[in-house]
Order: sequence, then C-alpha cells, then structure tokens
Amino acid sequence: MALFQYFKDVRGELKHVSWPTRHQVSVFTVAVIIISLITAAYLGLFDYLFSQVLQAFTSFFL
Repeated sequence: MALFQYFKDVRGELKHVSWPTRHQVSVFTVAVIIISLITAAYLGLFDYLFSQVLQAFTSFFL
C-alpha cells in the first residue's frame, strides 16, 4: 500500500512543476544543438592543430 501512496504523492507533486512551453523547448533544443556544434568544431580544430604540431615535431627528430 505504501507504493500506491508514493505514486499518488508523485502525481500530486508533478502538478506543482512549472513545465516549459513548446516554444521554450524548441528554443532550448536549438541552442543546445548550436552550442554542441560550436564545441565540436572548436575541439576538432585544436585536435587537428595539435596532431599537426606533433607530427611535425616527431618527423623533425626521428
């Protein structure tokens, strides 16, 4: 019976949650995608640069 009370309490608490609107969800989703792409490009650029520097360094000394 405690399990049923738990789910009843959860349902009651979820009524107090301030859910985002569909527009807010869309805007936040686009923002996350854009930030993720920018971060991926930033990290990819530095990975490429460091690999080129390391390759030049190793070919110079080996």
